[in-house]
Amino acid sequence: MQHFDLTSKTRIRSLDFLRGLVMVLMAIDHVRVYSGMPSWGATPGIFFTRWVTHFCVPTFVFFAGTAAFLYGNKINDRKELSRFLFIRGLLLIILEWTIIRFSWTFNLNYAAFTLAGVIWMLGCCMILMGLLIWIPQKLMAVIGVLMIIFQYLFTDLPRLLPSGARAGFSWYWAFIYPTGMEDHTGITILYVIVPWIGVMMLGYCFGQIILMDPARRRRWCLGIGFLAIVIFIVASCILTLGNKGQEDDRAFIYRFLDQRKYPPSVWYLLMTLGPVIALIPFAERVKGKIADAFIVFGRVPLFYYLIHIPLIHIAALMVNLLREGGVHQERYTTAPYTHVPDNGRWGLPLLYLVFILVEIVLFLVCKKYMKYKAQNPDKKWLRYI
Repeated sequence: MQHFDLTSKTRIRSLDFLRGLVMVLMAIDHVRVYSGMPSWGATPGIFFTRWVTHFCVPTFVFFAGTAAFLYGNKINDRKELSRFLFIRGLLLIILEWTIIRFSWTFNLNYAAFTLAGVIWMLGCCMILMGLLIWIPQKLMAVIGVLMIIFQYLFTDLPRLLPSGARAGFSWYWAFIYPTGMEDHTGITILYVIVPWIGVMMLGYCFGQIILMDPARRRRWCLGIGFLAIVIFIVASCILTLGNKGQEDDRAFIYRFLDQRKYPPSVWYLLMTLGPVIALIPFAERVKGKIADAFIVFGRVPLFYYLIHIPLIHIAALMVNLLREGGVHQERYTTAPYTHVPDNGRWGLPLLYLVFILVEIVLFLVCKKYMKYKAQNPDKKWLRYI
């Protein structure tokens, strides 16, 4: 059997490892969706099962920007990079509303339910990045930071229009940032473009740090990462203690970590991206079979995403059949918004058992695809999946 080298110098091992790690965490959350377990709960097990998955999307979006920079640096052709980002972005949007949407729901009733999810958002951001790569990187970094910090200003922009045009414009603007005025019957907008495009822009600029020599890269990653962590801890402590006595009577640690994800607040992004950036120098030295498995996932992220949802969906139907005597597909027709009755919900042990079995299958399939992709560099379509 041919041995496949996971130490290839053409790849950034730490990025592949961390990308693969957060994709595995993502799968935990998606198994949770089909288990019927609520996204938040009073018990530590339920709370942290959901909380650890918060690192997924920020890391994915940030490293997508970094990967775009590294690919552009490799081909040394900005026009070709812009073209690649446009095609890849368009492909992601198409996949979101065809294969991925069907994988979530196993139905074709688009009038009843359509989701603008994470892959749709990534696609839109990549198309925009195809234009933004032409501006100076320092300006891009400033715009990205300002967009994240002052994102709330996008809420009020439709209100500047005359009342007659406001409603129609708000319908479209809600895909960029929520306004509270939109009415999207049949369409659920889970991920908006702002401030995620700002995160991808910062990830693109971060590519310069990745290309530094190891010692300098380590200093920058630790400096940026720990600064973000400290800012989050101080700010979140102040805000959490300041809100004490209001309607939320949960324990301090829950309120401290429960940051807004839709759309992501500044504190949410600091909480998630800070540790990930700080871990990059350590991820460069990880070894072992488990680390190699994460790297496999991180090298074929879109392929992993495309197959993990239908695999989890099928696993959920099989679990229902074994436990209840029926597949109960009707519970998942609007997934990831599921309707599982209390007596049909899984417990944490079953949730994690299904997750582990799914990951084993995913590893075997993704490893084969990774090898196929590496052995067929002449097939250009493989660059997009």
